[in-house]
Amino acid sequence: MRAILCKELGPANTLVIDDIASPAPGKGEVKVRVKAAGLNFPDTLIIEGKYQIKPELPFSPGGEMAGEVLEVGDGVKNFKAGQRVMGLTGYGAFAEEIVVPENRLIPVPDGMNDHTAAAFSMVYGTSYHALKQRANIQPGETLLVLGASGGVGLAAVELGKAMGANVIACASSDEKLEVAREAGADDLINYAEEDLKDALKKRYPKGVDVIYDPVGDKFTEAALRNMAWNGRLLIVGFAAGDIPKIPANLALLKGCSIVGVFWGAFTQQEPQVNIQNIMELMQLFGQGKIKPRISQVFKFEEYEQALAALTSRTAKGKVVLDVAGQ
Repeated sequence: MRAILCKELGPANTLVIDDIASPAPGKGEVKVRVKAAGLNFPDTLIIEGKYQIKPELPFSPGGEMAGEVLEVGDGVKNFKAGQRVMGLTGYGAFAEEIVVPENRLIPVPDGMNDHTAAAFSMVYGTSYHALKQRANIQPGETLLVLGASGGVGLAAVELGKAMGANVIACASSDEKLEVAREAGADDLINYAEEDLKDALKKRYPKGVDVIYDPVGDKFTEAALRNMAWNGRLLIVGFAAGDIPKIPANLALLKGCSIVGVFWGAFTQQEPQVNIQNIMELMQLFGQGKIKPRISQVFKFEEYEQALAALTSRTAKGKVVLDVAGQ
């Protein structure tokens, strides 16, 4: 089978496509023919050795996928050959076949195609966990979403609206903000043209209740300075590159919380809660309240361009790798 391999740590142009042996499922594992793989910002970090997970070389990147069950290992009870599944892999999804632990797979619901399924789990899982468990967001509260046109940001906009919040979308261009508006954002701020701190102070003098921040850099502190009393700053990631050094006195003065969001660890530490989250997300999908936006679909051989869409921050929604050539 073919796989996109990281044989040495470095940028996307160091990856290669190679033929490797087809994997065999062990106890509690499922072998899947990968149809499509969703791309996420951690994929750009893991190949350079900059992510929390550091696989042994060589490895295939790719943290989520959708496909069809080929074979199940001993003890697997919930899946069978021919069944459509989607799931989280950590890495390894940029390959034609993969072996995945049973507890990391979810049946694909009727009405969801492979590209959508490959783009679903990580962004909605992260954003729902962030807003529900970490922020405990309430109807009527104000949610500020930084990087609102990216994968997790756009999911946060949709979920914030579905959970009854007033959503402020922030992004670096009017084109990106239009995507967030279509996803349900109530207000838009172009922080490439407006100073974020000044814009928020003018529009929301009482501050915002929840800040969803997958961006980092200078935007974190600017948003935090406009936090309402008892507000919650959700630290989701650092897509802008620099990890901000937040003045600790701001948390004191605002009476607010600074809360980390590490969905991958949450799924391992609290698997039953995560399963409940996934069930609720599937209900929202079935009700039409959330719908993954696929920004671009790339062929298997176009993995460099696909990863570049993330590092250049040009994607408006999710980027998907079409592994099976659909």
